[in-house]
Amino acid sequence: MNLALLLIRAASRGQDRPAVARGTRLLHSYGQLARRVGALGAALRGRFALDAGDRVALAMTNTPAYVECLFACWHAGLAAVPINAKLHPLEVRAILEHSGARLCLATPAMADALSPQVASLPGLLAVLNLGTTEQPSADYRALLETPPQDPAVCGDDDLAWLFYTSGTTGQAKGAMLTHRNLRAMLLSYFADVDSIAPQDSILHAAPMSHGSGLYILPHIAAGALQIVPESGGFDPAEIFTLLEAHKGVTMFAAPTMLSRLVEHGTRTAQGPGGLKTIVYGGGPMYVEDLKRAQQHLGDRLVQIYGQGESPMTITALTKADHARHDHPRHEARLGSVGQAQAVVEVKLGGGNGTPPPGEEGEILVRGDSVMPGYWRDPDASARALRGGWLHTGDIGVFDQDGYLTLIDRSKDLIISGGANIYPREVEEVLLHHKGVLECAVIGRPHADWGEEVIAFVVARPGESLDPADLDAVCLKHIARFKRPRGYRIVDNLPKNNYGKVLKTKLREDI
Repeated sequence: MNLALLLIRAASRGQDRPAVARGTRLLHSYGQLARRVGALGAALRGRFALDAGDRVALAMTNTPAYVECLFACWHAGLAAVPINAKLHPLEVRAILEHSGARLCLATPAMADALSPQVASLPGLLAVLNLGTTEQPSADYRALLETPPQDPAVCGDDDLAWLFYTSGTTGQAKGAMLTHRNLRAMLLSYFADVDSIAPQDSILHAAPMSHGSGLYILPHIAAGALQIVPESGGFDPAEIFTLLEAHKGVTMFAAPTMLSRLVEHGTRTAQGPGGLKTIVYGGGPMYVEDLKRAQQHLGDRLVQIYGQGESPMTITALTKADHARHDHPRHEARLGSVGQAQAVVEVKLGGGNGTPPPGEEGEILVRGDSVMPGYWRDPDASARALRGGWLHTGDIGVFDQDGYLTLIDRSKDLIISGGANIYPREVEEVLLHHKGVLECAVIGRPHADWGEEVIAFVVARPGESLDPADLDAVCLKHIARFKRPRGYRIVDNLPKNNYGKVLKTKLREDI
């Protein structure tokens, strides 16, 4: 089933329902959005002579046009290739080349930066500058004037979204997500994450090329409103303003975004307003940070654990899980990523088979949301999907109730003197110190022990940190051999475009 039918169905159930807004300003109803998508889809197939299955890159900052461009690709039977707008033009070129994209739809700054890089790229017909919401380009206006056509017929296993998990030049790796994969994801949202009513909305403060964009689908299916901030990104002050203007608001946020939002709200005494749900994921959410978020925002939080290879759908820690403050293992559950979502099987793999509850192993996943493989990379596909299971590379442990706790990425494991040390455990302890805002723990080569633990720590505004005090906190909570052997007090931690700490960069700095 073509995913574009989600929009057609939503429009048929409420032509006048609000569909897309820029900040507080409504741009399109569902009837208008469906007509624009039908016209744009017809133009992609007709004017550019694209064939079924061709790839169309979306090199776009967060913009209301993202919604219609994404659905227009599916309407035309094409595959969307969303690209993070913060990547270097050479990284974007590598994705365009690797994906074999025939067309690139771009917001103005991206179009200007890309044009000199892709002039000689074979197979790419054009980089089309869309213009802005206020001033669409003449080319984009012309596409939208094309007579609409019916949506293309797509099979469940046809490519819908090519999700690039690495954008480094020469190392691009695209997870192939089919119409079946994305439909499983959106159904799992309703089963495992949250309900959505037509009067609800989603606020896209995180990149629409990633998790926030994936959650366009369940909100379209429910006929809810898509809100793109005027800034196009994450600005805590703007978000609190929009939460006062809209109701039933859901946001997807990386843990660092959630922490910044809580810091701002606490400092300015701004409450959650019309916030319904924050879905957080994409990195470790430390228990101390989560407690602060609950104190300020209430029981409006859901955690998801997923990967590009199984988008947003491995496990979920529900609102009900967050709200069970009287549960004897409540804090342990807050430190987990919840239970397996409805559309997947999740188990742990180890050298001696499946580990029992309480023992760690690599997290393995299979189900309708799991990709069929990586684009044009059969060797990587075979490694990732060996034995019929997605090998995530993450290490976890199940408790007796099926709640999964992420220990760490297998590549981040520190082995010191033959003992395994998981950075997350040390990071959780450091956050007990009231002056610690953020921290990241890595291993540094050591001549005698193999590796030793080093902690990078960011102080809260107005606080100063003494390594001796940090050491005392660690010695109070964890074994002596796990404590950091060095502390670096830094102004900030290097992060990627999705808010994840770049531990590879930290390793370069030691």
